[in-house]
Amino acid sequence: MTESTEPESPSLEVAEEQVAPEFFDVAAVEEFADGKGKSFNIEGKDVAIFKIGEEFHAIGNACPHYGAQLCDGYVRNETVMCPWHGWQFDLKTGKGMTIPGLDVKSFPVKVEDGKVKIATI
Repeated sequence: MTESTEPESPSLEVAEEQVAPEFFDVAAVEEFADGKGKSFNIEGKDVAIFKIGEEFHAIGNACPHYGAQLCDGYVRNETVMCPWHGWQFDLKTGKGMTIPGLDVKSFPVKVEDGKVKIATI
Protein backbone atom coordinates (compact mmCIF):
# COMPACT_ATOMS: atom_id res chain seq x y z
CA MET A 1 0.00 0.00 0.00
CA THR A 2 1.41 3.34 -0.98
CA GLU A 3 0.92 6.43 1.04
CA SER A 4 0.02 9.51 -0.83
CA THR A 5 1.21 12.68 0.73
CA GLU A 6 -0.13 15.98 -0.31
CA PRO A 7 2.04 19.00 0.12
CA GLU A 8 1.21 21.00 3.20
CA SER A 9 -0.64 24.14 2.35
CA PRO A 10 1.06 27.27 3.58
CA SER A 11 -0.51 28.88 6.58
CA LEU A 12 -2.28 32.05 5.59
CA GLU A 13 -2.21 34.57 8.35
CA VAL A 14 -4.47 37.50 7.86
CA ALA A 15 -3.15 40.47 9.72
CA GLU A 16 -5.74 42.85 11.00
CA GLU A 17 -4.89 46.32 9.92
CA GLN A 18 -4.51 48.52 12.95
CA VAL A 19 -5.71 52.01 12.19
CA ALA A 20 -4.83 54.71 14.67
CA PRO A 21 -7.95 56.48 15.89
CA GLU A 22 -8.53 60.06 14.81
CA PHE A 23 -8.66 62.39 17.81
CA PHE A 24 -10.76 65.56 17.82
CA ASP A 25 -10.03 68.66 19.91
CA VAL A 26 -12.82 69.12 22.43
CA ALA A 27 -11.87 71.86 24.88
CA ALA A 28 -9.03 73.32 26.90
CA VAL A 29 -8.09 71.42 30.06
CA GLU A 30 -8.90 74.45 32.24
CA GLU A 31 -12.55 74.37 31.09
CA PHE A 32 -13.13 71.23 33.18
CA ALA A 33 -13.84 71.17 36.91
CA ASP A 34 -12.52 68.23 38.90
CA GLY A 35 -15.19 65.61 39.58
CA LYS A 36 -17.62 67.08 37.06
CA GLY A 37 -18.79 66.14 33.58
CA LYS A 38 -19.41 68.18 30.45
CA SER A 39 -21.44 67.25 27.37
CA PHE A 40 -20.15 67.49 23.80
CA ASN A 41 -21.46 66.49 20.39
CA ILE A 42 -18.56 64.90 18.53
CA GLU A 43 -19.07 63.43 15.08
CA GLY A 44 -22.81 63.14 15.82
CA LYS A 45 -22.27 61.35 19.13
CA ASP A 46 -23.44 62.79 22.47
CA VAL A 47 -20.43 62.30 24.73
CA ALA A 48 -19.84 63.13 28.40
CA ILE A 49 -16.26 63.93 29.41
CA PHE A 50 -15.27 63.84 33.07
CA LYS A 51 -12.18 65.15 34.82
CA ILE A 52 -11.10 63.01 37.77
CA GLY A 53 -7.91 64.38 39.31
CA GLU A 54 -5.49 64.71 36.41
CA GLU A 55 -7.27 62.09 34.26
CA PHE A 56 -10.07 62.48 31.74
CA HIS A 57 -12.68 59.86 30.85
CA ALA A 58 -15.31 59.90 28.10
CA ILE A 59 -18.51 57.86 27.89
CA GLY A 60 -21.80 58.01 26.02
CA ASN A 61 -23.87 60.75 27.65
CA ALA A 62 -27.30 59.04 27.62
CA CYS A 63 -28.21 56.65 30.43
CA PRO A 64 -29.65 53.46 28.87
CA HIS A 65 -32.55 53.53 31.37
CA TYR A 66 -34.43 56.69 30.34
CA GLY A 67 -31.80 58.74 28.52
CA ALA A 68 -30.81 61.14 31.30
CA GLN A 69 -27.62 63.08 30.64
CA LEU A 70 -24.84 61.39 32.58
CA CYS A 71 -22.71 64.56 32.45
CA ASP A 72 -25.11 65.93 35.10
CA GLY A 73 -24.70 62.88 37.35
CA TYR A 74 -23.03 62.56 40.73
CA VAL A 75 -19.36 61.55 40.42
CA ARG A 76 -17.54 59.55 43.07
CA ASN A 77 -14.06 58.19 42.42
CA GLU A 78 -14.32 56.79 38.87
CA THR A 79 -18.06 56.17 38.88
CA VAL A 80 -20.94 58.36 37.71
CA MET A 81 -24.49 58.00 39.03
CA CYS A 82 -27.38 58.85 36.71
CA PRO A 83 -29.12 62.00 37.98
CA TRP A 84 -32.60 60.56 37.45
CA HIS A 85 -32.66 57.06 38.90
CA GLY A 86 -29.21 56.42 40.33
CA TRP A 87 -27.86 53.88 37.84
CA GLN A 88 -24.07 53.76 38.09
CA PHE A 89 -21.40 53.47 35.40
CA ASP A 90 -17.64 53.02 35.47
CA LEU A 91 -16.08 56.11 33.88
CA LYS A 92 -13.07 54.21 32.50
CA THR A 93 -14.95 51.38 30.81
CA GLY A 94 -18.60 52.49 30.56
CA LYS A 95 -19.67 49.25 32.26
CA GLY A 96 -22.99 49.34 34.06
CA MET A 97 -22.56 48.69 37.76
CA THR A 98 -26.24 48.75 38.72
CA ILE A 99 -27.37 46.22 36.13
CA PRO A 100 -24.44 44.34 34.57
CA GLY A 101 -24.63 44.32 30.79
CA LEU A 102 -26.43 47.65 30.50
CA ASP A 103 -23.35 49.65 29.62
CA VAL A 104 -22.56 52.92 27.90
CA LYS A 105 -19.81 53.26 25.31
CA SER A 106 -16.43 54.53 26.45
CA PHE A 107 -14.15 56.57 24.21
CA PRO A 108 -10.37 57.05 24.11
CA VAL A 109 -9.27 60.41 25.56
CA LYS A 110 -5.90 62.12 25.66
CA VAL A 111 -4.49 65.51 26.56
CA GLU A 112 -2.07 67.26 24.22
CA ASP A 113 -0.84 70.83 24.36
CA GLY A 114 -3.39 71.73 27.04
CA LYS A 115 -6.34 70.40 25.01
CA VAL A 116 -8.60 67.47 25.75
CA LYS A 117 -8.98 65.26 22.67
CA ILE A 118 -11.34 62.36 22.04
CA ALA A 119 -11.62 59.60 19.45
CA THR A 120 -15.12 58.40 18.62
CA ILE A 121 -14.27 54.93 17.28
